[in-house]
Amino acid sequence: MSTPHDFDFLHGDWHGAHRRRAGFLDPDSPWGPEFTSTSHCRPLFDGAANIDEIDMPHLGSKGLTLRLFDPSTRLWSLHWSSSTTGRLFPPVVGAFVGGRGEFHGDDTYEGEKVRVRFVWSGVSEASARWEQAFSVDGGDTWVTNWIMEFTRPPTALPVSGTPGA
Repeated sequence: MSTPHDFDFLHGDWHGAHRRRAGFLDPDSPWGPEFTSTSHCRPLFDGAANIDEIDMPHLGSKGLTLRLFDPSTRLWSLHWSSSTTGRLFPPVVGAFVGGRGEFHGDDTYEGEKVRVRFVWSGVSEASARWEQAFSVDGGDTWVTNWIMEFTRPPTALPVSGTPGA
């Protein structure tokens, strides 16, 4: 069951290695070239919320995620925004179970309604993995279209935290 400290592992500085599909809805679309990012996450509400900013020079943009824990439902809502749009996208909502976080929501992509899934896995003090997938059939099939491998910079101090423990 999720707790207000599931995302404690993310606090601090990170390097990211990204892979994105050329076509976010096409499972046969090739993966584009890998690119890097840097990010910083800080806690809010004594850990029951956090905000991070990610700098992706390859894309010429920055992004931020606001994560909020709802103690009544024990679910997290993750709200993404990009500097290219200046708006919050619809949230994905979910929880960590056994160290794996899965979050779902509804959005549109290039005018088409999509179901969105974020998955956090492989969480440790020094690394984590995030994946985004879209579904156009209500979640029967998914196309993973963006993967980020996070690693803690050597100069950053590790932060403890095991989600869903």
